[in-house]
Formats: sequence, structure tokens, C-alpha cells
Amino acid sequence: MDYLKSVVPSQLIAERGSNLIVINPGSANVRIGLAHQKVPYSIPHCIARRVEAGSKRAVVDQMLKDQTTLLQQMEREKAYDTIAHLLKIPFLDEEAANNSFSRKIGRVDGYAPHQSRSDTTWTNVLEKNSNSLETKDGKKLANTDHEESCSDEYKYKEFICGEEALRISPTEPYCLRSPLCRGHFNISQDYPLQQVIADLCDIWDWILTDMLHILPKERDLCSAVLVLPETFDNREIKEMLSIVLRDLRLSSAVIHQEGLAAAFGNGLSTACVVNIGAQVTSVICIEDGVALPSTVITLPYGGEDISRCLLWIQRHHQSWPNINTDPVVKPIDMLMMNKLKESYCQIREGEFDAVAIVESYDEGKTVGSHKTRLSSLNVPPMGLFYPTLFVPEEYPPPTCAWFNDYEDMLEDTWHMEFNRRPEMSDGMYLGGNGGISLWENYQAYPTRLKKDDDVGLADAITTSILSTGMRFLHFSLPHSVIWFMYILLNNLQAA
Repeated sequence: MDYLKSVVPSQLIAERGSNLIVINPGSANVRIGLAHQKVPYSIPHCIARRVEAGSKRAVVDQMLKDQTTLLQQMEREKAYDTIAHLLKIPFLDEEAANNSFSRKIGRVDGYAPHQSRSDTTWTNVLEKNSNSLETKDGKKLANTDHEESCSDEYKYKEFICGEEALRISPTEPYCLRSPLCRGHFNISQDYPLQQVIADLCDIWDWILTDMLHILPKERDLCSAVLVLPETFDNREIKEMLSIVLRDLRLSSAVIHQEGLAAAFGNGLSTACVVNIGAQVTSVICIEDGVALPSTVITLPYGGEDISRCLLWIQRHHQSWPNINTDPVVKPIDMLMMNKLKESYCQIREGEFDAVAIVESYDEGKTVGSHKTRLSSLNVPPMGLFYPTLFVPEEYPPPTCAWFNDYEDMLEDTWHMEFNRRPEMSDGMYLGGNGGISLWENYQAYPTRLKKDDDVGLADAITTSILSTGMRFLHFSLPHSVIWFMYILLNNLQAA
């Protein structure tokens, strides 16, 4: 203990960095690596499990809808016009008058780089079915109870994690699931808490084994730092801590707030931390090394909404090829849109176009490559400031915290009485520490952390900073925030 009190952080990393695992879980990606590594691994936070024929192939996000009302479409058009005016982008009628050529260029069958990659685009879901087991002395024994295989030599993998899970063909018997959704456990009627925990455990165990090469027998020598966003509830944090200590069998673990880690990592004790995630954007103020809970603001949109907006704008400009691209239903399409966003989208004035290769992934067909001119690439990131551009159905509120920590006597739920449906008997309720197991019998109402869903990022930052009591910044802050975010997003490579 005296060593830990006196040691310098750089010395600690040099001496114990190879045994210290840093885990930063997110809704779409998990960043994980050893403390002495300069850059962590960023891996899609999902898992695909083998299912029987006729079962569900994916757990669909019930809160995400792709149908909008006429009023919402009008609001989206209005937001686009506002942004186009600010960025000095010509309107569609002006572009049509100035451009005499068609934006769409069609399919490129002879594009060599993509053709060489087409055969490996879909994940190989088969593995060799070993007919023998090796004993400790290297001798082989017959394996008579191996699982049912799709052939004598190969069988389906039981589960696949990471980006390979997103690239599984829709024809394969796999169910894709994401254990986290919008900063919370992705619990629903089709995805119970026990399965969420099991999926988290398998994903993290696969990363430790295959990516970091830390075998189970070596993990008792390792410790973990859980860097968690401010969106998680107490019980969610306890469950993840249990996974690290009980299931992954690491020797010790410590929890760190994401906002504090960002501030300390940049050598700051006071800062306003803006975290633009894939599905949620959060703002929190750090003052004298302390995260202020009253300043936390969570906005229900992020990088994936920017990617979907990019697709809508291309179709709005009629610059997208005539292919069936649906990032809501097809994960591989979302993967492609995210890469296009990271490669081309940035905030700058004027008309900003680029020529890119987009791919079509249709069931039963080979992967097609299409060369097209993408238009108004500086508009989608501005949706962070004008969220009506994303459409409410495409940025639903964070998932409802349907369970709370009933073992925490300091939490308000200790004295809370839950309303129940009149047709339900007393025997269907559990005791105080049991939580709620019959989730499907409850009507969950989403918890909105803001009164209005259309709050932009600049207003959220202003509100968060002013809630610290710094009223003298009231007049100069909004303009400074917008200018700061302009510089920040201009250098943003991935959200």
C-alpha cells in the first residue's frame, strides 16, 4: 500500500502496465488494451450466436424506427436548409442549373481492389471439426461425443464476436446481439438480463484470449481498470464489476469515470468533457478533479445517427446508387456507412463533395462495388447542433433504467413503491433484493434526461457549464462553445 501511495504513474505503468487491463465499454464499440499500450483495440461490441433453423436471426432494436411523419420530414428539410445556408451550400435547384452531368456513375465491375476483397467480405462461419483430442502427453484420443457438424470435417462456430459478427451473411444461422444500447444494458423482452451478462462475458473473454493473448490461467496475475461512462446505473456497474472479478477471474479491479479519465489524461483538473459516442452524446463538467453530477447532460444521438443522416442526404441529392442499403436492418451496411463517414465527413464551409466506392450487400448475390459522387459531406456532422436533422425516430431516448440497485439503502428506490397491473397476483412479485424478473409484464416508459429531444450540442454544453455556477460566462459562452465545437468536429475522425 505504501508503494501505491508513493509511486509515480509513469513508473507504475512501466512496472505493472503489462498486467493492467483497461476496459472502456461503449454501446457500439469496446476499447480495451494493456496500460502500457499507446493505442487500445477498438472492437465492435456485439456477438453472433448460432441458432437453430427458423429462429430469429437478430435482436431488432425496437426503439429505432425508420418511418417518419410528414411533419418530421418537414422539420428535417428545414434543418437541412438552415445548415446549408450557414455553410454556404447551394440548394438543389441551384446545383441542377450549374451541373450538367449526372451525379450517379453506376456499378464498377472491374474495380480490382474491391473485387479481390469480395470473396472475403462475408465471415467464414465454419471451423474444423476436430475428431480427436490431445492428452497432456501429446497422444490423441478419439472424440466420440463431438457436436453435430455440418459436414464430416467442418462445423458451425458456436459464437462469433467483433467485426466478423457484423459481416455474417443473412443466410447463415446466427443471431446478432449487442449487449449495450445507448449507454445502458440492452434489456428487452427478447433479450433478458442473464443473456446480456453472458454475452458481455463471452465478448470480453474472447478479446482477452484472442486479442491480448491472456489465457485464463494467467488472469489471476492481472488487474483491471473499468473506465465507465456516466450513463450507467449503479446495478449495471455492479454487474460489469462482477463479470471482471467472477467470470474473467482477474485479481482486482477499480472503476474510473470516463469524464475524469479524459480530463486527467490531458493533464487537466477542470474541464468540460464532451463524449460523442456512437449512440449517445454526453456532457459533464470536471472541477478541481471532481465530476459534478448536476452538470451531466445526455443527448440521445451520436455517430451512428450521423452515418444514417449521411445516407439520407445522398438519397436526398439523388446521388446514391440504386441499391438496397439499410443500416438499421443490415449491420454490414452500418459498418460501411460508418467508414464513409469517418473518411469523408467534416465541418467546413462551401460545397464539399467526394468520389467514393460504396458496396451493395444483397442476399444471394455477390458483393457489388459502385463508384459515386457523395454530396454535402459537411452537413451530417452539423446534426449534432441541429438534431431535428436526425428525425426523432432515429435518435430515441436512452433505454429506460427498468431495474435499480435494491441493495443500496442510499438510493431512492429503497422506499419506492412500484405500480402494478391490477390483474397480476401478489405471487408474481419478488422480494426487496430480487429485482424485477417478469419484465414483460411491465410497461416500460423511457426516461428522458432532457425536456426536449431537439436540444443541440452547443446548448447542452452551455447549460452544463452554467450549471456549475459560473454565471459570468453567460454572455460570452454560447459563441465560444460553437466556435470550439467547430474546431473540434473539424478534426474529428471517428464518432
